[in-house]
Amino acid sequence: MAEWMISAGLTGYKEAEAFMEDRASRIARGEAPECIWLVEHPPLYTAGTSARAEDLIEPGRFPVFTTRRGGQYTYHGPGQRVVYVMLDVGARGRDVRRFVQQLESWVIAALAEFNVTGHIRAGRVGVWVERDDRPFTASGDRREDKIAAIGIRLRKWISFHGLSINVDPDLEHFSGIVPCGISGHGVTSLVDLGLPVSMADLDVALERSFARTFQTAE
Repeated sequence: MAEWMISAGLTGYKEAEAFMEDRASRIARGEAPECIWLVEHPPLYTAGTSARAEDLIEPGRFPVFTTRRGGQYTYHGPGQRVVYVMLDVGARGRDVRRFVQQLESWVIAALAEFNVTGHIRAGRVGVWVERDDRPFTASGDRREDKIAAIGIRLRKWISFHGLSINVDPDLEHFSGIVPCGISGHGVTSLVDLGLPVSMADLDVALERSFARTFQTAE
């Protein structure tokens, strides 16, 4: 069974990376159980392995951390739940695509507990919600905003990094980047959708839906 950790206050990004590196190595050696770690970070931007320099619009706004997770630029900050996922994908079938789909399903199941319908869109990473209260796009499509981002790394079949879900961050902070390299769409949060959801509420939903989404490693 995975160890479930929740850190109070704000966790520094370098501290988080160091913890994940160490824990992933220990899991691979059979010295520690799998781990789900829930944190909040101070305002910062991270650049994944596919990040493009032109997508960092305001490089001096917040600290920028280059990471080895998949994906492009993303924002982390107070009011956003960051979920670091250190799981043995090797013991769970060695199917990376299925693992990412499980992460997506996990987020969607947690959001459903607040009557929010999350969607996966081809060519657009993350989890999206349709906005009935926003104008249609120039192409006549319904406006969709991103509510969660996903970016992982595997080493020796152990995952780390993970996902982030917007509870009530300052959404204007996303304007310093092109989030995940995707333009033409917005970013939203549970509170922005009009839901009085707290971080603790989301944590309960995440823990409950995790058990339904993931099978215990054998």
